[in-house]
Amino acid sequence: MTAILDIELVRTFHAVARIGKFSAAAEQLHKSPAAVSVHIQRLEAVAGGRLLNRDNQSVSLTALGKRLLLSTTELLNTHDRVLADLHGTHLAGRITLGVPDEYAVHVIRDILPTFAAAWPNVVLELKTAPSYALREQVQRGKLQAAVIAQPKGQLNDDAQVLVSTKPVWVGPATAMLALVDPLPLAVHAAQCPYRQAMMESLKQCGRRSRVVLESPSNQAVKACVEAGLAISLIDRAMVTANMQILDGLPEIPEHEVVFMRSASSQGDEAVNVLAHAMQHYFRL
Repeated sequence: MTAILDIELVRTFHAVARIGKFSAAAEQLHKSPAAVSVHIQRLEAVAGGRLLNRDNQSVSLTALGKRLLLSTTELLNTHDRVLADLHGTHLAGRITLGVPDEYAVHVIRDILPTFAAAWPNVVLELKTAPSYALREQVQRGKLQAAVIAQPKGQLNDDAQVLVSTKPVWVGPATAMLALVDPLPLAVHAAQCPYRQAMMESLKQCGRRSRVVLESPSNQAVKACVEAGLAISLIDRAMVTANMQILDGLPEIPEHEVVFMRSASSQGDEAVNVLAHAMQHYFRL
């Protein structure tokens, strides 16, 4: 009998690979952890080998898993475009969407083109700003929706989790700036949750610091760290080869990247479809 690649199994696999945890993937997919495990087992049977390495904390991709993830990404995109086309292009409207700088490239490059191709009559207008500034604009109705980062446990009824993140302190790979007093910092602009977490944690533990760079640009902050000028706080998934994770500094609690919408857009079909696309394709 010819093996069949079930699209639902592939979608479950992508969610687990993107999020890194079975329980969180199950919550996002509205399935039980047991159902997610069964999906992965069935897909491994079709693939002919183990796709994920599991431990108590998280999962990682095997070599076969990496191959499957790469080869099925476009398959999922095509599948969803075909479904959208079958449902017709009746969906229309205008969405004002906010995205923080650190996630803008991924959203603009990897998610919105597929959405725009599937729903050509929906007009997108984008704005980048720090997460808390975007949250305020959504709450005031200035934006219909936004992707924002915030400490875990602050989820409201008007938001849904896209992925959990673990902020880590990073410095240049070639220098030990964590020993410098005062600590040289590269920080994002005001109203960034990581900036607030950095400053509050250092104040609580009594470590002195000075700001070397303040910028709304995530690339500028990363460049400052890689150049050996400062340390900063970023998502673990965004640590580059020119950085090292620093020990001996205050541990920062987990954060979440969420999709939130304004009260006036709760019943907006276009925003609902965009939220669905964000949940399926968002990754770090």
